[in-house]
Formats: sequence, C-alpha cells, structure tokens
Amino acid sequence: MKYPDTQLFINDRWCDAASRKTIPVINPSTDLEIGRVAHAGVADLDRALQAAQEGFELWRNMPAVERCKIMRRAASLLRDRVDGIAGFLTQEQGKPLAEAKTEVLAGADMIDWFADEGLRVYGRIVPSRGDLAVRQMVLKDPIGPVAAFTPWNFPVNQAVRKIAAALATGCSMIVKAAEETPAAPAELIRAFGDAGLPPGVLGLVYGDPAEISSYLISHPVIRKVTFTGSTSVGKQLAALAGKHMKRVTMELGGHAPVIVAQDADLALAVSAAATAKFRNAGQVCIAPTRFLVQDSIVKDFSAAFVKHAQGLRVGNGMAVGMQMGPLANPRRVAAMAELTEDAIRLGAEIAWGGERIGSAGNFWQPTVLTDVPVQARVFNDEPFGPVAAIRSFNTLEEAIGEANRLPYGLAGYAFTKSLKNADLLARRIEVGMLWVNMPAVTSAEMPFGGIKDSGYGSEGGPEALEVYLNTRAVAVMNA
Repeated sequence: MKYPDTQLFINDRWCDAASRKTIPVINPSTDLEIGRVAHAGVADLDRALQAAQEGFELWRNMPAVERCKIMRRAASLLRDRVDGIAGFLTQEQGKPLAEAKTEVLAGADMIDWFADEGLRVYGRIVPSRGDLAVRQMVLKDPIGPVAAFTPWNFPVNQAVRKIAAALATGCSMIVKAAEETPAAPAELIRAFGDAGLPPGVLGLVYGDPAEISSYLISHPVIRKVTFTGSTSVGKQLAALAGKHMKRVTMELGGHAPVIVAQDADLALAVSAAATAKFRNAGQVCIAPTRFLVQDSIVKDFSAAFVKHAQGLRVGNGMAVGMQMGPLANPRRVAAMAELTEDAIRLGAEIAWGGERIGSAGNFWQPTVLTDVPVQARVFNDEPFGPVAAIRSFNTLEEAIGEANRLPYGLAGYAFTKSLKNADLLARRIEVGMLWVNMPAVTSAEMPFGGIKDSGYGSEGGPEALEVYLNTRAVAVMNA
C-alpha cells in the first residue's frame, strides 16, 4: 500500500492546515521522503478546541453502553485494517513489519478492554452518620476535553492507551501525534471516526510541538494533559499545566536496570533480556539498559548475549525476516556513536557492534559493551537505542544500590531462582514496573507508568480511568 499524505482530523473531517503548510515524512530505512503531513497553526487549533468542547457535551451524555459499542467497532476496524496500518508504521518508523502488526493488534485489544471497563465507572452511596433522610453520594464525572501528546517510537500503542481510557470515561481528546510518524496514528483515529464516533470527540493535529503544546495546555477548554516522552520535556509541560491548574499524566524516560543473580537461569535471562533490549532497535522507554550481572557468571552471560546480538537480522523492516530495523532518525545514530565512544574512553570494551551499518538509512549495529564504568554516559543517560551496557556486581545489595542510583524509576528486570531474592528485589527496586524471570509483558489491565523522574499516573488498569474522572461528593436532604 502506497504511503499517504496525512491530514488533520477536526470536527469529523479530514482537512489540510489553513495555511496549507506541510512537513516531510522520511523513511528511516532509505533516507527518502515518502509523504507529507499537515502543519497545524493557531487557526486550526482553535477549530479543534471548539470541536472538542462540543464533542465532549455529546459524548459525556451518551450512555456508557453506547460508547462501548462504538469503541468496540473501532477495535474491529483496526483488526480488519492491520496489514495496511502496519505497512505505514514500518515505512515511517522503521520497526520490522511483524512488530508493527503486533503493535496494531495490541492496540485493538486495548480498546476492547477499556470499552468494557468504561461500563464499570461507578460512584457509591455512603450512609449518613445522622439523619437517615440525608442521601450521600460519590459521583464520578468525566473531567472534560483532554490534550494528548504522543511519541514516534510506538505511534499506535502510545496513542491508543490515552484515547481508549479517555473515551471510556466520557472525555473528548485532541491528539498531537509525532510528525515523524503521522500515518499510523491517523489510521487509528480514522477507525474511531468510521466506527461512528460523534463529531468533535476525537481530533488529530500535527505541527510545531512547542507551539501546539503551549497553546493547548494553556487554553481554558483543555482540562487534562497526558504526555509520553522525555523527562526534560515532560517537566516543562507539567510546569505549564500546573500554572493553569490542569491535571496531568506523565509517562517519561527510563533507564531500566537488569539484575542477574548468580542463581539465575542463564539461558532464560539472556533470551528474555536480549530480546527486550533490541526490540524496536532499543527505542523503548521500558527497554533494559543497565545490565548488572553477578561477577561469577558475568563472562558467561556476556558471551551468550553477544551470540544473540550476532544472530540478529538487521535491515529494512519491510523485508521478510528482519528482526531489527533502523533507528528513527539521524539524531539517534549520532547519540549511539557518542555513548559508545564515551564508554570506550572510560575503559569499557566493545564485545560486539559499535558502528553504523552502511551509509543509507539510520542503521546501527546491535551493540554490547562490557566492563562499563558507572560514570560512563551510557550508564547515566537513557540510551534509547540498541546498546547494551554490562557490568558486574558482587552482592545483591550492591546491585540494588546501583539500580536505584539514578532518578529514573520506570521499569526494571531481575533474574533469580531464589524466592527470597525475588521478594527482596520486588520490595527494594524503585520502579513503577518490575518483571522477574520474564521479559516485559504489558497489558491493558495492568498499571503502566513510572515513579521518581519517570513520571506519575498510570496508562493501564482501572487506575488509567481514574485520572480522567472528577470525584464529587453530593448530599441530598429529603424534604
């Protein structure tokens, strides 16, 4: 399927920007322009905001069961269109086609779960302490129009988490998706529109990120902000939202530790951690990044990890059998080179990889660094790429200390056969999500979010709905 130009979606209509301005979309496997995306200006944002306010009044007053039906139709359409959407996603983002299809289908499952969970947004009756003629109620109401800012690494997955939770509670939403990967989220929005979503309930804009975020967040129509991206940008947006008393959900950067104890199943640890490390070319907020391996097994672990990296097929994600595609843009290639050079300068060794592949596209070798000192940038700055940094530890307490040293607290991994160790790690590792003896397995029904500088709020489980609801107390005296 030919890659399309992407328009804005405002008030149930696909349209160009009022200025007719567009931005090029580049295929990261070829460095070639494959399409254009509309660049919204203030006039377009004003139309989107008015539509969101009007759509909210329609959507909030629709029975939850009717909202559920529309959302489920959207999920069905997403499944029917998976091949085309996945093709767009791979062309614009680079990930292998199999990973793109998995992302789209997982998005459909997430819509279904939130659609049903929206049927269970209940208030409650609280007995009065005094006069039994007083009826005390706790009511849950949708907070209002939402501004959502989504990233390029998972253009469908990160958008659908926000959209599904907001729609399930009765909120409207304006999505500002990534300009680098516009077509896949546009097709997600199209599925909702084709499913019968009322006009204005869901909008989609692209353009200058700073201009759009500052305008939407400060606008009185918007009552809630949700953002997925870097910690530095998240702090700026959270500060702006706080200035205007807007509720926020922040899913920010991570630097996930992987603790491999000497009693771990080594084959399982390598398979699970290496697969997670190189998924989406390492451009995953929950990707394992700091590998802490007990000194008695670090050589065996490193050798097996290198063997896994050597066996990966790297290339254009549209080609059959590819296991890792390119990085999303040239900035990421430059970052990998800088992180690798810094680690080597400080005493680390390249066990495998460490170089760009070819001259066309943003391809970087799956890279394994060993004996990495803690002062190396790769052990302090989120790499967001296919670079695994390994160092040894002596005691579990030492590993826990290193795992918690950074201000990040998004995800973590651990491998051990000891229930005692597993319990200690579960209690002590300061992350919002921890997987023990397994790769990251995320689902709609489980919380998804971090602590510390990795943000706050959840984009999974019943907790994800609470952030889109106002809780109100109402007491009525029977006259």
